[in-house]
Amino acid sequence: MKRAVLGAMTLGGVSLGMMRWLASRHTKARAEREASRWLMVTINRRPEEVVPDGRLPEPLARLGESIEVQVREAPGDRGTELGARPLMSVPTGVEEVMARLGGEDPRQAVRRALRESKGLVETGEVLVPDDLSTRPPTPTGMLVDLAARRAGGEGRL
Repeated sequence: MKRAVLGAMTLGGVSLGMMRWLASRHTKARAEREASRWLMVTINRRPEEVVPDGRLPEPLARLGESIEVQVREAPGDRGTELGARPLMSVPTGVEEVMARLGGEDPRQAVRRALRESKGLVETGEVLVPDDLSTRPPTPTGMLVDLAARRAGGEGRL
């Protein structure tokens, strides 16, 4: 009997601790920092090639005044860091989840534009993943399919 009570207290303590930890991670200030953070890609080209005459690559230029853009040399002579962040308010909490699922989160458009810009500058075209439905289903292939579906067209940076 004593053992069951001790186990319940421990379980209660862990769940209470977990709730406190989750609450501390999702403070309003943290959510605002996350929402306004820079999204970056490293492009294997000199800054002059990435933004010739100060012109942004087409995918970023399409977003116009709704984003802020940063261009700087990457450390260690590794090309150029191209960064952007939305200037409009970004949803947080439950609204963020709903916006991402609905494809209406402004960060999704910024991620997609950065990925497309990287492809255009480095290869001259926007690279898209192969159609995976032509391969036989394997455990690894199913994981890749799941990751591609979850990316929502924006990819990973």
